[in-house]
Amino acid sequence: MTNAPTTLFVSHGSPGLILEDVPATRFLRQLGAAVARPKAIIAVSAHWMTRGPAVSAAARPETVHDFYGFPQQLYELRYPAPGAPDVAKRVVDVLGAAGIPVAVDPEQGLDHGAWVPALMAWPAADIPILQLAVQPYLDAAHHVAVGRALQPLAAEGILVLGSGSATHNLRALVRGRHDVVADWAQRFDDWLVETVEAGDVEALLDWKRQAPMAAMAHPTDEHFLPLFVALGAAGDGMKGRALHRSFTHGALSMTSFAFAAS
Repeated sequence: MTNAPTTLFVSHGSPGLILEDVPATRFLRQLGAAVARPKAIIAVSAHWMTRGPAVSAAARPETVHDFYGFPQQLYELRYPAPGAPDVAKRVVDVLGAAGIPVAVDPEQGLDHGAWVPALMAWPAADIPILQLAVQPYLDAAHHVAVGRALQPLAAEGILVLGSGSATHNLRALVRGRHDVVADWAQRFDDWLVETVEAGDVEALLDWKRQAPMAAMAHPTDEHFLPLFVALGAAGDGMKGRALHRSFTHGALSMTSFAFAAS
């Protein structure tokens, strides 16, 4: 991976990923060293969903343990990185200039879609971080537009980090099985990697019709939408590259991408 400005999409997997030793964990633990150190991180997490765009502006965002039934060790983890109220204001400004109104939440903390990958990639917790919500009732094109409005910030070295999942059908998982892959998940993931690396944005925007097994891979949209923000923030003529590919729990794709202008 180069040190050229990029945006990223990572599949964050189960909250317990951070406690496991699987290929995706090893990938995320080396990610911070593999990319240029960002000035700040805009984490676009699948787990903060709002009807309209919203940005967090907490000076010291709390670590939110938004899950249950996991080992106690996981609930004891904290990610005490500083917030970035100044970057939040700039997010409001650039999205507003693009005609996209944004709400500001001064108290939103870091949900596990943000802090789990951040803790693995940047464990020192010394990079300012904030969150940007996804809108599950709006489409991929909306999220690309949000990303494109963020392009000036990405060009300055502020990392737009989409955090979701390349496939996300929790009812179809085989818990604890990392050595098998469901055919439908493999087919969708293969299509996604091929289409991203071809730079075929039109096909990606039409993913519900064009991707094989789309409804099975994503019964709901929220875990796929962060990818489109990262894609849009890379700018026109983006080229995407798969940085990592693996599966956990039989059907949960951990595919992650870097996007950059061609």
